[in-house]
Amino acid sequence: MAILESGELKYEVSGEDWGDLPEGWTYKEATAVALDSKDNVYVFNRGGHPVIVFDSNGKFLRSWGEGEFPSPHGITIGPDDSVYLADVGDHTVRKYSVDGKALMMLDSKGRPSPAMSGDPFNRPTHLAVDPRNGDLYVADGYSNARVHKYSPDGKLLFSWGESGTGEGQFNIVHNLDVDKDGRVYVADRENHRIQVFDSQGKFEAQWVNLSRAACIHVDRQGNSLVYVGEYHAGIASNNTGTDLGPRITVFDTAGNVKARLGHHSFGDEAGRFYSPHGIAVDSKGDIYVAEVSWSDYGQFEDPPRQLRSMQKLVKQR
Repeated sequence: MAILESGELKYEVSGEDWGDLPEGWTYKEATAVALDSKDNVYVFNRGGHPVIVFDSNGKFLRSWGEGEFPSPHGITIGPDDSVYLADVGDHTVRKYSVDGKALMMLDSKGRPSPAMSGDPFNRPTHLAVDPRNGDLYVADGYSNARVHKYSPDGKLLFSWGESGTGEGQFNIVHNLDVDKDGRVYVADRENHRIQVFDSQGKFEAQWVNLSRAACIHVDRQGNSLVYVGEYHAGIASNNTGTDLGPRITVFDTAGNVKARLGHHSFGDEAGRFYSPHGIAVDSKGDIYVAEVSWSDYGQFEDPPRQLRSMQKLVKQR
């Protein structure tokens, strides 16, 4: 066990994979995590069982999606407990019930749109739901530089963004979330920042001095904190540098840093991370972090090995 403590926040973390997987199962790597209204935990992963559901104590409840997802990437659970899944392998964003019944697919053409065309989708990465009205926002993502806004029934309303480093431009629009007032927070990963927009896509602010901002979660249940997962930003010759990620930074909604969790570089030790790729927070304030440790590290080891990819930070205060 290790303690991660910063500002007024303190967490305990084991350094082990979280969740009691059935015998013989593996995440390979967890790519995203989300919670339903009962604090059940949904882990989207690249093992043989794409959606694995646990209770908040890590007890296995069910799985679904076997054979449906070539490259799982992002998961979101809406206010009505609908489950939204983004897959970069087949360029789809789909809506499901909590038990895996397909409900809707957004803009599926059976093929990707032209790279950097601005049209949906080319390797979409994540979806967020406006809690006020059910509007949908899609980060489109690896081979586009756009955010697309949809009505709750899947009608494309408008899009914004282009490649670049300026306001409203993106360099890997990787993850996003919406606060209780409808503001959209975008993890602009390779620009090392969070950008904040209103619900019409108008730029409002940017939060800088981040490592590679890969994932974001807005806690709408009370404390209005924003949790950002960051990749390591050091180059190979500087992989022992401190305060370069991977880590979790906690902001208030005005962009003030409240805590930074994780001081050292990547590693197996409790209190360290590999590549925080998805993040969620439950009603107790515990933080769940999904990490693409195989893609970024494990496959390059000699011999290759699967690394820890799903952590829970248990809030102490």
